[in-house]
Amino acid sequence: MSQYTRNPPLDPDQLLPDPMAQLARWIDDARAAGMIEPGAMALATASADGAPSARMVLFKGFSEGCPRFFTHYGSRKGLELRDNPRAALLFWWDQLERQLRLEGRIERLSREESEAYFHSRPRLSQIGAATSRQSQVVASRAELDQRLADNEARYADGSAIPLPEDWGGFRLRPEQVECWQGRGGRLHDRLRYRRDGAGWVIERLEP
Repeated sequence: MSQYTRNPPLDPDQLLPDPMAQLARWIDDARAAGMIEPGAMALATASADGAPSARMVLFKGFSEGCPRFFTHYGSRKGLELRDNPRAALLFWWDQLERQLRLEGRIERLSREESEAYFHSRPRLSQIGAATSRQSQVVASRAELDQRLADNEARYADGSAIPLPEDWGGFRLRPEQVECWQGRGGRLHDRLRYRRDGAGWVIERLEP
């Protein structure tokens, strides 16, 4: 059983004043540690009647100082975020024995911002986004593969792939952020940023 002793204690004076700068620092630390997906994060949403669901998505930088991610707006998460625009994000970096949690309100990105990101993706990923009807039932893998092949043929001339109408980005505007560092004996360090007007207050929570 892990005893969480890889890193030194986490004290408030070690945190940056801006929690998004702290998030960026810890992602850089995870990348330097050789983690495969330092930007992998669990996204938790809830339906309009409060039924929760969670899945892994990828952090794709910041928008207006807020973490952003991209998806199909017609997917389960997209529909839940439309009906209940509050969410939580969780990063877990096992090699560093750290996690970072964010809670807040969800906002859609502008079509222009989504389009700029969409066209920065590998071409096959763009075709994949144009092919998938995310979260919908499909009769077989063969049907999905055929639709992909049809789209590859459609854009074989190298023409630009248009941004699908139902695909784009969200940002989470955080209201609180918690940094967690593993400690021995399960007495972990938990430091929470809490909104206070235009700034942040850092508080220690019991483990």
